[in-house]
Amino acid sequence: MNDIFLMPQEVAKHIADAAREKRLSLNLSQQTLSERSGVSFGVVKKFERTGKISLESLLKIALVLGRLEEFFSLFKLTTPEELRTLDDVLKQKTRKRGRQ
Repeated sequence: MNDIFLMPQEVAKHIADAAREKRLSLNLSQQTLSERSGVSFGVVKKFERTGKISLESLLKIALVLGRLEEFFSLFKLTTPEELRTLDDVLKQKTRKRGRQ
C-alpha cells in the first residue's frame, strides 16, 4: 500500500480494519470492546464498518486494544539524526506559533 496516495477516508477505513483484526486476535466481541472501552456498541460497529469515529472514542478503543502508546509518535518532530543533509538541518525550524 502506498500511503502517500490515500485519501483520509481510506486511511480511516484502514485503521478501522486494523482495529477489527486486533480485536479479533484478542478474541473480543464488539460488545465486549464496547463495554471495556466505554464506547457505545453502535459507535464500535459504525467505526469498524466505515472508519468514522471521534478521536476520544478511538483513543479509548486503542487503550483496550493495547495500542494507545502509538499515538504519542503521531506528530513526532524530526530529530537532527533523521535529516539527510546540512541544508535540511538548517531549514528545520521549530515554530513557536501559527501564522493564522
